[in-house]
Amino acid sequence: MTAQPISLRAFFIGLITLIVSAGPSSALPINGQDYVPLTDWARANGFYGFTRNRGDEIVLTNKNSRLVFDVDSAQAEINGVNVRLSLPVAGRKTVPAISQLDVDTTLRPLIYPQKPSAKRVTTICLDPGHGGKDTGNRAPGFFSRYEKTYTLALALELRSQLQKAGFNVILTRTGDTYPDLPTRPDIANRNHADLFVSLHFNSAPHDAQNVEGPETYCITPVGASSSNSQGEGSSHAATAANRVESKSLLLAYQIQKSLVHSLPVPDRSVRRARYAVLRDATMPAILIEGGYMSHPIEGKRIFDAGYRKQMATAIVRGIMNYQKLTAPASGPVPSPKSKPNNQKASK
Repeated sequence: MTAQPISLRAFFIGLITLIVSAGPSSALPINGQDYVPLTDWARANGFYGFTRNRGDEIVLTNKNSRLVFDVDSAQAEINGVNVRLSLPVAGRKTVPAISQLDVDTTLRPLIYPQKPSAKRVTTICLDPGHGGKDTGNRAPGFFSRYEKTYTLALALELRSQLQKAGFNVILTRTGDTYPDLPTRPDIANRNHADLFVSLHFNSAPHDAQNVEGPETYCITPVGASSSNSQGEGSSHAATAANRVESKSLLLAYQIQKSLVHSLPVPDRSVRRARYAVLRDATMPAILIEGGYMSHPIEGKRIFDAGYRKQMATAIVRGIMNYQKLTAPASGPVPSPKSKPNNQKASK
């Protein structure tokens, strides 16, 4: 349906009385959470608004960004990339509003420049998911195709490309072994890695013909619920990973953006989870679900070395884009001659 552009004043004309009567503070309590009227946030940040799809979507734009919010949903689009919010955007029964939690932990880190890190990214820890006794997902069919095989294959290809780009690379496993979950981020921590990237492939128990595309996870903000279906790590308490959650979100966003722009796949969004391999990482950390092995077309691509090479290239591009946004203005550049520090994890 054609968008219906209107000014912010007209967009929220019916809400003016409510906003004025709210007094100096425009915070709205909704279901026990603090929300901010989108009029106020948009006006303060120089955005212009309109609705589309009969009011089911709210679009805010300025010269630098375009945001699309699904009303009464946690689904959002930020500059062309799908991102799951921590809480739904309100709008059906109240003033259109977004949670203060999402303003602080989602919009701000992705829309506004972050403070540069003290040093450039030089060492990256890659974690091929599963391994050994833990096969991970199994693809349908007569021949056994296990997730652990293809996460390692992707990690080896990605290591090669990252080394050519000048990075040192550590692997949590280099063969069919099973490092337990706490060991994986510990390897990254002990080796002072600058980034931690866990590699996985998905499988849909239902509707496998229609579920496809990558998802990229980072740590869930304190006080929010995770968006992974298993709900792993249900506690809302702070973890070590929350200390750098803004940079983890930016890394996840840049890699998801690169994946969906480089590969013939739908965008299943940046998401949040308290996965065990993410919770204890002290550096920016993400988990990539590179696609669905259960999908009849995407599964075949995942099993193809050429496609995994394309996926690795997209991940490298995402890391390089993250580097450009967070690296200091000057500093050492990774040398192509740097020797990789490969460490094989033990159980």
